[in-house]
Amino acid sequence: MPAPERIPPRSMTSPETMSDTELLARGELTVRGRVREASNAVLYCSVAHEGREAACVYKPVAGEQPLWDFPDGTLAQREVAAYEISEATGWGLIPPTVLRDGPYGEGMVQLWIEADLGARLLALTEDEEAGEGWKAVGPAQIDEDRTALLVHADTPELRRLAVLDAVINNGDRKGGHLLPAPGGHLYGIDHGVTFHVDDKLRTLLWGWAGEELPAEASAVLTSLGHSLAPGAPLATRLAELLTVAEVAAVRARVEALLATGRHPEPSGQWPAIPWPPV
Repeated sequence: MPAPERIPPRSMTSPETMSDTELLARGELTVRGRVREASNAVLYCSVAHEGREAACVYKPVAGEQPLWDFPDGTLAQREVAAYEISEATGWGLIPPTVLRDGPYGEGMVQLWIEADLGARLLALTEDEEAGEGWKAVGPAQIDEDRTALLVHADTPELRRLAVLDAVINNGDRKGGHLLPAPGGHLYGIDHGVTFHVDDKLRTLLWGWAGEELPAEASAVLTSLGHSLAPGAPLATRLAELLTVAEVAAVRARVEALLATGRHPEPSGQWPAIPWPPV
């Protein structure tokens, strides 16, 4: 399949009344190429509906590789559930995402985000401590005789994403899953390995581990807890995508974050850093 051709994010004549999710859900999907670096099938597509067109990613369930610790054929639903949680926080950290039928069957369809390649969110330094504006993650092996300190940017957007990852129990927050968009907005992508009932948090965003949660995060978590109450719209929506036990585990993680008032720390029972890290 040919390499993806670039499609403008949206038509200049697009109807302003059509939401991104409506376009993704109702538009005609046309496969343009494949993202070959991904372990699962990731197809670069265009989606068009009533005069509006955008680029998107389509991940068919049929293209998911089996995992030993997640039920087969559930990654697409988990991606949509992560988007629903992100929207409930009001932070908008995950691009619009829907579950729908496509050329290769049911799958996840997500708005394509053009990343700002000039933005620096991760770095390696030979200094013993992270400099101003950075948070230390831990030592990284450069070669047989040399190590460096892995650091990530100390920004409110990244910190919000770290909180979101703790809520959804993200087992795969790699550097390549961070998309800084032009204009400064940050998006996270690839949320198939989420919502496990066991602690699976693996991330490069450990810089705030053990630190007190910002007041903003505590307020958002309090509101999220109300939205997750049985019978609430968000809880009802998640029940369509996750198991009963997984939805209960989301509630429990929110309650635990509010009870401690701090960012979680590595459990020691599971590798804290995803591999490969980028």
